[in-house]
Amino acid sequence: MPKQPRLAAGRARALGIPTRGTTNPNRLRRMDQWIAARLAARLGAADNPLVIDLGYGDSPVTAVELFTRLRAVRADVHVLGLEIDPDRVRAAEPAAGPGLSFARGGFELAGNRPVLVRAANVLRQYPESAVPAAWASMQSGLAAGGAAVEGTCDELGRRGTWVLLEASGPQSLTISCRLNFLHRPSDVADRLVKALIHRNVAGEPIHALLQAMDSAWDLHAGLAPFGPRQRWQAMAATVAESWPVLDGPARHRLGELTVAWAAVRPSA
Repeated sequence: MPKQPRLAAGRARALGIPTRGTTNPNRLRRMDQWIAARLAARLGAADNPLVIDLGYGDSPVTAVELFTRLRAVRADVHVLGLEIDPDRVRAAEPAAGPGLSFARGGFELAGNRPVLVRAANVLRQYPESAVPAAWASMQSGLAAGGAAVEGTCDELGRRGTWVLLEASGPQSLTISCRLNFLHRPSDVADRLVKALIHRNVAGEPIHALLQAMDSAWDLHAGLAPFGPRQRWQAMAATVAESWPVLDGPARHRLGELTVAWAAVRPSA
C-alpha cells in the first residue's frame, strides 16, 4: 500500500512566498500530458507513487486535473497539493478525496519524498536569483529516481516551457506550443522558465536556439498551406541537425521540442 503523504503542520517553515495564485481549467494540460507520457515509467516503478503539485494557486482545479490524468497511468497514485497560503489549503479541502489531498508547504515539499513534482507558474513570480536554491530544495527532496518538472505557461496554456530536474541536476528544456495559435516559434520567449527568461539576448544559448527555430520555421514556409503541424515537424527536424534534440516526431507533431539542458543553460 502506498505511504500516505506527511502534512506540513508542525514541520519546519515552508520555503517560499505566496504567489498570485491565478489559474484556469486545463491551463496545464500540455504539461500534464507530457508528464504522463514521458515520466510514466518512473511513476509506474515507484514503491510509493506520491506526486506533489507545488503551488496550485487559489483554486485546486489543476491539482484535480493532474490527479485525474496520472490515475490513468497508475491507479493508486496519490497527488498532494502544496500551498504556502493556509487559506488556499482550506479552500481546497472540499476537492480532497481518496488519492488527492492538500497541505501547507513549499519548496521543501513538506518533508515528503515524492517520485514526481510539478511546479508550474511558481518561480515565474520570483527573482532569477531564487532559482538555484528552489531547484536544489526540490531536488534534495525527491525519492530515488524521482524527477521534478518546473515551468511556466500563458494563461490559457497555449505556450509554455519546462525543465526536467533530477537529483543530479537539470536534464532538459521542453518548448510546447498550441500550433493553431502560433505565429513564430520565438513567440514562446515570454513564457520561458525563470532560469532563462532574462537570458533571451544575443550571446546566450537560449537566444541562439529560438533564432535557429525561427530560421528553420521560415525555411519551411512552403509547408504552411498543409498546416502548422507539418511545418513544426519540419522545423524540428532541421533544428535537430545542429542541436541535441531529445524527442522525435511523435512529440513534435504535438507542438513540442525538447533539447538537452546543457545546450541552453545560461552562460557564466
